[in-house]
Amino acid sequence: MRNEEGTRRWSRSTRGCGCGCASVFVVLTAGLLLTLFNSSIGIGVSVRVPFTESNLTIAGSVGKKEKAADALPPYVRGKLASNESFINQSNTLTIWVAEGTAIVVLGRQEGAPLVDLRLEAR
Repeated sequence: MRNEEGTRRWSRSTRGCGCGCASVFVVLTAGLLLTLFNSSIGIGVSVRVPFTESNLTIAGSVGKKEKAADALPPYVRGKLASNESFINQSNTLTIWVAEGTAIVVLGRQEGAPLVDLRLEAR
């Protein structure tokens, strides 16, 4: 960028590193801390798509490796790394005994309500 005098002006971006460092940081800090207490936490938001039987769900969990997937809402637990839905983008990150999961699903989900906000600790 150049200003009116023709000299360069540098701007600093505060968008992060762009390669998922936030998820690594969350799994390293929160995930390892939760494994000390043998627990996991999960959060999920689900909304029904109008005039269909499909839902859009965004969910994530972090904690002990064996319990991280169980902290997801019950209607997306079986869809982690599945290919049954119209759109299913799921990611997992495992660091030693801690794991973080994130999932975005658009499609039919058995047992999903019209609108749902779920916070779960196990």
